[in-house]
Amino acid sequence: MKKVALIGLGMVAETHLAALRDAPDVSLHGVLGRDPEKTRSFALAASEHIGHPVISYSDLPQLASDTVIDFVILATPPDARLSYVKALANAGKPILMEKPIERTLGAAKEIVDIYEQAAIPFGIVFQHRARAASMTLKEKLDSGELGQIVSVEVRVPWWRDQSYYDAPGRGTRLRDGGGVMITQAIHTLDNLLWLLGPMSRIQAVMHKTILHRMEAEDWAGAIFETASGCMGTLHATTAAFPGRSETITLHGTQATAHLDAGTLTLTYRDGNIETIGEATDTGGGADPMAFTHAWHQSVIEDFATSLDNKRQPLAPGREALWSHAVIDAMERSSNKGSWTEVASV
Repeated sequence: MKKVALIGLGMVAETHLAALRDAPDVSLHGVLGRDPEKTRSFALAASEHIGHPVISYSDLPQLASDTVIDFVILATPPDARLSYVKALANAGKPILMEKPIERTLGAAKEIVDIYEQAAIPFGIVFQHRARAASMTLKEKLDSGELGQIVSVEVRVPWWRDQSYYDAPGRGTRLRDGGGVMITQAIHTLDNLLWLLGPMSRIQAVMHKTILHRMEAEDWAGAIFETASGCMGTLHATTAAFPGRSETITLHGTQATAHLDAGTLTLTYRDGNIETIGEATDTGGGADPMAFTHAWHQSVIEDFATSLDNKRQPLAPGREALWSHAVIDAMERSSNKGSWTEVASV
C-alpha cells in the first residue's frame, strides 16, 4: 500500500480525495494547505470520507521529513511550485503534479531539471491520456492501423462564466501563466502530442473576448505542423456558451479517428465504423469540476505502479514539457504575427 501526501487544497483536491478513496493500493496519509485551519478541517473531512485517519501537516518541513510518505501529489497553483519542488527533491520524495508544471516554459524546464538531476520519479496529472478511448487510439496509431496521419483538427469549445475569473489570480499571468491554453486546453493539447509526437512550428492568435474580464486570453486559434509532417488546426476557448466537449480528429490514409471526450469513432476507408468508449462530462461547461474522478484514479494508480516497476509514469515530466513549448510558441507567434518554431525540450 503506497501512502500519499496531498499538497494544495483547491478545487481539484476533492477529485484527488475521491480517486484516493477508490484506489485499492494507494492511501491518503496526510494533507497540507496554505491555511492551517482549512488544512485541519480538510483532514477531518477526508478522514470521514475515506474511512481512515488523515493527518494535517503543519508545514512543508514536517511533510518532507515524514518517512512514511511514498509520493506526493502537488496540486498548488502554478506560481507556488518551485519551493515545494526543491524541498521535496531534497527529501527524495517522488511527485505527481497537477498541470501545468509552471507558468512559463523556462520555469517548467527548471522544475523538470531539478527532478531529473536528482533521479527521482516525477509525473504530471494529464488524465485525458488515461481515458479508454485515448488509450485505444494510441494503440491504433502505434500499430499503423490508421495509416499515415495527414491532417488534424483540434477543438476545445468550453465555457466559463465571469464568476470563475473573479476568483483572485485566475486568468492572470502572475498566478496561472495565461488563460485558456495553459489552464484548460493544455489537457487536449497534451493528449494530441502524446498521440502524434511534438509539433515543429505554429502560427497562432491569442485573444481576449468581450465575454470575460480577465488579463490573459479566453480564445486561441492556430495552424500547426507536427514533427512527423502533418498539418493541423486548433481552436480553444472558454467563451463558447454553454460549453461542449473537446474533440481531436485525425485524418489518416487508412481511416479517420474522431476522439470526442471519452468516445472514439473510427471510420475506415472500407466503410467499416468502430466506436469505443462512452460519452461523459469533461468539465467543459460552467462547472469546471463536472467530470469523473476515475481518470485521476487511473493516473494515481499508474504512478504508484511505476514506482514499483521502476518505469516511466503515464505522463513523465520531460514529455509534459511538449505542451509548454507549444503554448510558449503560440504566445510568441501571436505577438509577432508569423510562423514560429516550437522549442525543442
